[in-house]
Amino acid sequence: MPEGSHDALDVPPSREERERWTARSPTELVIRHLWDGSPVSDGPVVRFDFGSGELVVDVDAPFHADPPPTGPAGPRPGLWEHEVVELFLLGDEQRYFELELGPHGHHLALCLAGVRNVRRMGMPLAFSARIAGARWSGRARVPLEWLPSGLSRVNAYAIDGLGPQRRYWAWQPGGHATPDFHRLELFAPLPSA
Repeated sequence: MPEGSHDALDVPPSREERERWTARSPTELVIRHLWDGSPVSDGPVVRFDFGSGELVVDVDAPFHADPPPTGPAGPRPGLWEHEVVELFLLGDEQRYFELELGPHGHHLALCLAGVRNVRRMGMPLAFSARIAGARWSGRARVPLEWLPSGLSRVNAYAIDGLGPQRRYWAWQPGGHATPDFHRLELFAPLPSA
């Protein structure tokens, strides 16, 4: 689907809804669990804010020095196969936005309508990342038009490690052996403004 076009399954938020978002206070999600619910310390922090007329997402996370994806920084399908922090925002009728951010400047934005039903992906966005010792930080700017209407629930995740050392972090953990970040019933209500 061409960028900027919409159909009945991909309804952008109304101007009034976007105005309500921009009046919200910033939201901070601290990831304190692995997927199975085990507590962890020093987890990634995802902050997001709609106040500037766009979704601004800031990440502050441990840097695990996993091998970077091949290719230059920018949109990268399959980023979940690398060290990454992810934010999911759920709206009406199982429409949701997924944002994946990596420490080497790679990113992936996806608009979905139904579980794993990708409507758009790989849209270019402003993203910068910086590695400083044992931590990395990044900032992404996302047009509000990419977000689903009726935005009400959220979850955040991170992935790091290779092979048997691979770890899956979750703000709202699944408690199951197999990680599945698209389990929408695990998303928590968007913290109030």
